[in-house]
Order: sequence, then structure tokens, then C-alpha cells
Amino acid sequence: MDRPWYPDSGGQAGQRGWGWGVFKGFVGVWLPGAAATRMRGMFPIAPEVMTYYSTAAEALRLTASADGRLELLRTQELLRARLPRPPALVLDVGGGPGTHARWLVGDGYQVRLVDPVPLHVEQARALPGCAAELGDARELHAMDGSFDAVLLLGPLYHLVERADRDRALAEAHRVLRPGGLLAAAGINRYAALFDHTALAHLHRDSVREEVSAALGGPARDESATVTTVHFHGATELGTEVTNAGFTGTEVRGVEGPAWSLLKAAEQVAGRPLDDSALFESALTAARLADPYPELLAASSHLLALANKPA
Repeated sequence: MDRPWYPDSGGQAGQRGWGWGVFKGFVGVWLPGAAATRMRGMFPIAPEVMTYYSTAAEALRLTASADGRLELLRTQELLRARLPRPPALVLDVGGGPGTHARWLVGDGYQVRLVDPVPLHVEQARALPGCAAELGDARELHAMDGSFDAVLLLGPLYHLVERADRDRALAEAHRVLRPGGLLAAAGINRYAALFDHTALAHLHRDSVREEVSAALGGPARDESATVTTVHFHGATELGTEVTNAGFTGTEVRGVEGPAWSLLKAAEQVAGRPLDDSALFESALTAARLADPYPELLAASSHLLALANKPA
């Protein structure tokens, strides 16, 4: 018989232990709060990453600027073209404050969000129809073959060790149903070149040296200016996904080749440009660039789309 899911109980209020969860037709086993905390301790999150995200800023990142809005709209387009029909079950891993969960629920999907940042989970839980819990992409507390789609729209940014990224992809593969969709995002290793040009910072010695090192050396940024980040090349991201057992891997550019022009223009204008003709042109450029892998290097973010073998 179906029993309600209690975040910190074994099926009855006031108890702790293994719990059966029922979520709009999904039945699975989830580790409750105490056990999950112990297991998360096996995979520590970099302190600078936790500090960076422990503010309200992430909730506004994709709506406060034109290039953020471009990223959001393009992510929606790319996902809507590949997601199974609602009311499919979607696991939004590293889903932050629920920016994508909000529109997915609005589209009729059943969404469970997992994030390691308590503030994000609190914000996501405030969204109607979104179930959210603390968790780590490398140790998902769900049954095998439980979800129709798994989104990794953030975890691979901050897992700088290949072994950690492989484990996160393996976990996504495990909890997907046969034929299920994986969507895994990466930050383009060339993004900093375009970003700091748009911000008119690249000519500064310290910034130029930092970007030059990122372009030619280990694909990560551990500077204090942002947080610990792994930069992906398109081939690298596609290879990691395919090696995790997925098939039909495609890597798309999210914002396309004109996002930095849009960002630079907004900086100069000093006002939002997400309702401008330039925004529409940048969006059109991203769509037109889709069939051309040569243009992937100009996008800020990459999105790998693949399926678990049926």
C-alpha cells in the first residue's frame, strides 16, 4: 500500500531509518536525513563552492541579465525537444533553487530536486509541486531505474576530478529507466576568454594571465574570483558521457556564438537588454549554430544529451 514519504523518517513521523517514498506515482527508497548526512560526508563539497552558493544570488543568475536569460531560454528549448512527454519523472540533480524545476513543473513534469546546498533546497521546497532534498550527485538516494530523465545542469561544473564526474554520471545512469534521457551541462573551457572580454577585463595583466593559464593548462579555475570550476571541451564532455554507458550522445552549444556580444552591449548600456532586438538576434544565432560543431567553442555552456540503452 502506498505510504507518504517523510523526509526524515522511515515512513512514520518521528522515526528515522530507511523510508519508502511515494511521489505522484513514483515509489522508491530514499535515505532519510541522518543517513544521508553520513553518506554525503564521504564526498565533501569544496568549501569555496559551498560559500559561493550559500547566498541568494544563484536564484537570480538566469533572470538578472540578458546572457543569463539567453542561457535559460536555450536550455528550455534543448530540453523540451528531447524530454519524454509529461508527466514523466525528472530528477534535477544539483538543481539549485529550482530555476529549471519551476518551468518543468509548469510543463506538467513530476520533479524531484537534489542539491548539496541547504539554502537551495529551502528555496526549491517553496516551489509548488517540487520535492527537494539535500544530496550529492555522486551518491543519489534513489532506486535503480526510477526516473525517466536525469538533469545534471551544474554538478559537472564543480567536480574537478575525473573520477568524481564519472561517479556522478554513473549514478545518473543507475537511476534512469532504460531509454531514459540524460542532460549534462558543462562550462566551455573557452568561456572565460569571451566573458572577460565582454566585461572589459581581459587586458588586465592578472586576468590575462589567469585566462591564458585556463586555456592552455589544466581545465579548471581555482581562483578566488569565482569558485572551483572545471572547464570542459565539447569532445571531452561527450566522451565522458558516452564512457558512462550512454548512447546517441550529442553535445550542443547552449547560448551560441553571440552571447558575449549581448553581454558586452548590456554592460555598456547599463540596463537590461533581454527585451531588445539584439537579444532576439543572439537567440537566433544560437539556434542557427546548432548544426555546426565548429561553433561549439564559442558558447558559454555545453549541453550533452544522451540516452540510457533501452
